[in-house]
Amino acid sequence: MSAKVLERFPAGSPRGSWPAEEYAARRRAEGEPATVVMDLKSDAFLVVVRTGEDD
Repeated sequence: MSAKVLERFPAGSPRGSWPAEEYAARRRAEGEPATVVMDLKSDAFLVVVRTGEDD
């Protein structure tokens, strides 16, 4: 699965994943199937959409 990263949010934020979840919810309200994933390497929450392309 390939994905396009729409936005990054630091995992060390005092609010945790909330900013990422709120951003993803706004994108979904606009019709974009955004989801939040955790990137352990960069210690960040990523808001992504699937592109449908294979790597």
